[in-house]
Amino acid sequence: MAKTKLIDSFNREHTNLRISVTDQCNFRCIYCMPEDMQFMEDEKIMTFDEIIHLARIAVNLGISKIRLTGGEPLVRRGIPQLISRLRQLDGLKEISLTTNGIGLIKQAKDLYDAGLRRINVSLDTLNEEKFEQMTRRKVLSRVLAGLKEAQRCGFNPIKLNAVAMQGFTNDEIVDLAKFARENSYQLRFIEFMPLDADDIWGRNMFVSGKEIISKINAIYPLERVQSNGEAKHDAAKRYRFTDGRGDVGIIASVTEPFCDQCNRIRLTADGQLRTCLFALAETDLLTPLRTGASDEMIADLIIEAVRNKEPGHKINSADFVKPKRNMSMIGG
Repeated sequence: MAKTKLIDSFNREHTNLRISVTDQCNFRCIYCMPEDMQFMEDEKIMTFDEIIHLARIAVNLGISKIRLTGGEPLVRRGIPQLISRLRQLDGLKEISLTTNGIGLIKQAKDLYDAGLRRINVSLDTLNEEKFEQMTRRKVLSRVLAGLKEAQRCGFNPIKLNAVAMQGFTNDEIVDLAKFARENSYQLRFIEFMPLDADDIWGRNMFVSGKEIISKINAIYPLERVQSNGEAKHDAAKRYRFTDGRGDVGIIASVTEPFCDQCNRIRLTADGQLRTCLFALAETDLLTPLRTGASDEMIADLIIEAVRNKEPGHKINSADFVKPKRNMSMIGG
């Protein structure tokens, strides 16, 4: 199959693919899914062979970065083997993984040995009681131990993702920054987005990126890091601590959308291509793959979906419609 590029009608080139390997998770985070979650049947989930097949087609279309997500990807057996296979794809430059961290205690070494070097770990609070309220699980100590194990194995960078929510994260912003500085983690705050299953999102629930930076800057002075090259597509606006001890990123999807620089597409665990987190339409790639469609036919489906990508999400518009799938079903 001849190589081409994935360029939409707004001249955005897409090089970043997020692949959800499962919708299942051992947490029940309130900004992601309900306590009583109904997961997909096993036969609807892509096999590793199918993931590799679709990933190979995507790489031939110019995808150079793949991030594995879920649900919680580490609840699925054999992720190190999947990573080893993905690393063999000619043209793929980077593989990373997003996790809730609880599986790192046992799996960090196997993941590292498979060739994984970059991980993002969700950590919204350092308070055990609030952690249990947010995740509906009392396992903060295991997540922190998993972070230490990942660091011991040599992972770099280790990024911490904190969803900023009023009543939970807003009074721990500086504490989380201090924790990241002292442990050489890269901290990324994410504005709470309307993708929760329990419909708790509201303007009174999220903390803005500007408020986060203001609070940190008052204690640990920051300076803006200007992005260029590949970094201009990074969802996070980066701020460097002026004393040189790391940086903080702000993913302000609600108050400062970065849609005009978006280079991402997503593949759900059941093989549906999504061109935006908030897309209302999906392109089925798994059914054609399972019914014998050629690589060229599947590539054409991907090209067409990207060509028709939306200009951006409509969170701040009166006609915003929340996607039917919640975050865990889409893939983080």
